Amino acid sequence: MKHLAVLVLLWCLNVQAQIKLSADQLVSFVKSSAKLKHPDAQVAAYLKKVTLTERLPAGRVEDLLASGMGPKTYEQLQSMVSASATLPAPKVNEPAEKPVARLIPPPSADEQKKLIESLREYALNYDKQLPDFLCTQVTRRFYDPNGLEYWVAADTITAKLSYFQHKEEKKVLFLNNQYKDIDWDKIGGASSTGEFGSMLREIFEPATEAQFSWERWATLRGRRNHVIRYNVSQAHSQWGISYEKTMTIRPAYTGLIFADAANGLISRVTMEAIDIPSSFPIQVAKNLLDYDYTEISGVTFLLPLRAEMRMREGRLMMRNDIEFRNYRKFGSDTSITFDTPEPLGSDLINEAPAKETPAAKPKVPESMTREVQKEIGSKPSKP
Repeated sequence: MKHLAVLVLLWCLNVQAQIKLSADQLVSFVKSSAKLKHPDAQVAAYLKKVTLTERLPAGRVEDLLASGMGPKTYEQLQSMVSASATLPAPKVNEPAEKPVARLIPPPSADEQKKLIESLREYALNYDKQLPDFLCTQVTRRFYDPNGLEYWVAADTITAKLSYFQHKEEKKVLFLNNQYKDIDWDKIGGASSTGEFGSMLREIFEPATEAQFSWERWATLRGRRNHVIRYNVSQAHSQWGISYEKTMTIRPAYTGLIFADAANGLISRVTMEAIDIPSSFPIQVAKNLLDYDYTEISGVTFLLPLRAEMRMREGRLMMRNDIEFRNYRKFGSDTSITFDTPEPLGSDLINEAPAKETPAAKPKVPESMTREVQKEIGSKPSKP
């Protein structure tokens, strides 16, 4: 079973953060807050923490009246107009000409059915084909005490992750770049598990009775992907969400499966809890998991690249950005260092519009299931 363990970082509520924004970013924030119906007093109080990097024209504030912002927000914006009068004028960006996108037809109903069955076969056998390996897991944790998605860094945890005979172990090595050498379970705070197979398996297991439907095309890491929507009812949910190890629920959930159009392999999974009981402290729980092609000892595998976990309790929001880096064969080199690498670039994270032509097929890993190999029509590579 996949578990989401939650320990709320109460100390973070006392931390004040000064936010620097451009005029465009400020306008976008106010519009978003109005759309999400954030309380007027809360938005105005947050704006007092903002330092503008450029002049805020009075006309832009007047244009915001139609967004539905409250009077206290309007009053604070007027103060920011006066306070920023001596700052440089906002930069004017010429609108880029948008390329005309060609409509890519969806696969037929029969092709969609075959795709989902191939994905099921792959997901149910994914953890069986994983090699024994070592890697560096970096978890960057953030919080927002105001619930406005303006994040403050809490800490960075660097751990040694060992995967041996289908069992995962994590050992914390650094906390905020200070050497610690402690067990993962003792680190506290919000954490997650399931990146190495159980998340996929629980979605596709027949007992889960997930409902699948093809949704759209997308581009991820330069490759065209099928995007499949799935829904799991509460009665069949295996996703456990725990609060401070005292309360646990299994909510209904929904999400998306991204599958590489060139070979049918899964490249992204998302999960979002729905209909969480109002009595449960955590009211928002979301997970995202990305996979990418990785070589270990000359053999290509599809392994976790990054994960993202988000939760909300009241106004307090928490986010974990998790990266899996520097994969190595288990036991191959005892001198491996586990330094904290820089965060992944946006080109490896962000989704893009669908491309008309899918990327070329990568080499087929030896570890892929027979069903998926048949779909690709290639032979597995040899180490």
